[in-house]
Amino acid sequence: MVRRSPDPEGLEAEIDRVRLLDLDGLRARWRTTFRSSPPPALTKDLMARMVAWSIQEQALGGPDAATLKLLDSLARGEKPEDKRRLKPGTVLVREYQGGRHTVTVVPGGFLWRDTAYRSLSTVARAITGTAWNGPRFFGLRAPGVPADGPASPFLKAAETPRKRRAGRSGGGAGQRKTSQ
Repeated sequence: MVRRSPDPEGLEAEIDRVRLLDLDGLRARWRTTFRSSPPPALTKDLMARMVAWSIQEQALGGPDAATLKLLDSLARGEKPEDKRRLKPGTVLVREYQGGRHTVTVVPGGFLWRDTAYRSLSTVARAITGTAWNGPRFFGLRAPGVPADGPASPFLKAAETPRKRRAGRSGGGAGQRKTSQ
């Protein structure tokens, strides 16, 4: 795409003109911009946004090649590769049962107590003695979030404590009141 020198005031004025168009004017502008009739299901707001996008694209340039490649792969139903990879040299710290555990990211794996591991899950298993999701154990993924979901440990849903349901006893997990 050929980029023109953007004139911020002119660009904003052009977008404002699009916002002020009535439905018939917006359809005419669509036909001029995209050389086809607008899809009948599009609302006035969506048409205006798409025309405004085109105006900005003409003035500022379109998406770069990497973005187009990502959008194309998403359109084909592929899952995007995870861009949140930990870089070598990153240090993860976790306190567990009174002990502080420091793990260093190294090329091809993780280093804990002078031993190399291929995944965070194997490190978490070595620390706890039980099967753990490594990213979750080290706070890289919130509890209950699937592997392809958000990787933020600061999700509000994950931070809110569970509420007890009515009719449950205050005892341990899984205990129910029974009538005798």
